[in-house]
Amino acid sequence: MYRGASKKPARITIYVVLILLSIWAVFPFYWVITTSFKQPKDALGTKLVPYVDYQPTLENWKQEIGRRWPELSKGLKNSLVVALATSLVTLILGSMAGFSLARYQFRIWNNKNILIFFLSQRMLPPVVLVIPFLLMFKAMKLVDSQLALIMVNTTINLPFVVLIMRDIFKEIPVELDEAARVEGCTGFEIFYKVALPLAGSGLVAAGILVFTFTWNEYLFALSLAYQRAITIPLQIAGTGNVQGIQFWITSVRGLVAVIPPVILVLFVQRFIVRGLTFGALKG
Repeated sequence: MYRGASKKPARITIYVVLILLSIWAVFPFYWVITTSFKQPKDALGTKLVPYVDYQPTLENWKQEIGRRWPELSKGLKNSLVVALATSLVTLILGSMAGFSLARYQFRIWNNKNILIFFLSQRMLPPVVLVIPFLLMFKAMKLVDSQLALIMVNTTINLPFVVLIMRDIFKEIPVELDEAARVEGCTGFEIFYKVALPLAGSGLVAAGILVFTFTWNEYLFALSLAYQRAITIPLQIAGTGNVQGIQFWITSVRGLVAVIPPVILVLFVQRFIVRGLTFGALKG
């Protein structure tokens, strides 16, 4: 009797904490959605219940989707091209590098040192690379181009993919490689005919993460793009004027920017958990 009574308050406490955490996580989305339908006076007002007591309007959506759509669509197109190209290049290079580190031993640099090198690139603050990249692309006349953003994002995200794919290929039994080699397959054929199909779920998960990182990238886009290659994060940040930030316009652009990643994740969500937990239950 006493033991059961002591468990009930603890269970209630857990539920209360979970409810508060859920509200904390969902509230930003609710704020963005409601603000996108507010008039400026309601978005900047001081009402007692500002998130409920307001008059909804579609004027913000009409303004962005209607009159400003050519400008907004350019940012979406640039972000989509850069994110997809970066994901493709990093997956190709990262999967081959990860397979090599998982299956072969290098002589000049041992595998441990190579892994430490890739890990160190993930720890490097991106801000220290802004000026070197800017000077380099200025000399190459690639400033304000999609190619420059693709090269930068590939450089930043490649170590991440290499580390993930190396761990995934490590979980694939070496006996499969030996059996394929007996059948006459070369090292590259073993990679794309045997190992790569088995690591498909991990490949998709890594691609989604790279796509998300690139889609949301702001620092390098701010320094390398200003007109032709402008991306959607720059357009979201560019809603300020002399009177302050136009939160109602920022909310509309933010919701528009969320749509492509959400659609992509919905199509491949079953691969994400499988890929990120690949080999987690081994043994």
